[in-house]
Amino acid sequence: MWFLFAVLSALFAALTSILAKIGIHGVNSNLATAIRTVVVVVMSWGMVFLTNTQKGILQINKKSWIFLILSGLATGASWLCYYRALQMGEASKVVPVDKLSVVITLLLAFIFLHEPFTAKSLMGCVLIGAGTLFMVI
Repeated sequence: MWFLFAVLSALFAALTSILAKIGIHGVNSNLATAIRTVVVVVMSWGMVFLTNTQKGILQINKKSWIFLILSGLATGASWLCYYRALQMGEASKVVPVDKLSVVITLLLAFIFLHEPFTAKSLMGCVLIGAGTLFMVI
């Protein structure tokens, strides 16, 4: 089931890039990011209330709060940079560079989460890196 959601995530991320590139024309990238963020906040809280999971907020421990807030700050920084890059560059070049996050995530997961880094992982990182380089040059 996780794979289905991962594929849907990739599909929606692709749509996000195309829709954002069209929508950002003539709009300040920070303003565009703020508008997108409001939509995401409304949609996220809508899902919380739709699934009746709002009561779980009281069970979140301090460590989880800290890391969720840090994750939110990282997301915000990523979105601000992404929208600025989309505004300045071609989507077909910005998106592959953005997807280097896969390589960085694998490395950080190995370092901080002690997840295995296998020959397959290494080959995937090399191929993603080479593919990104090939697409933007």
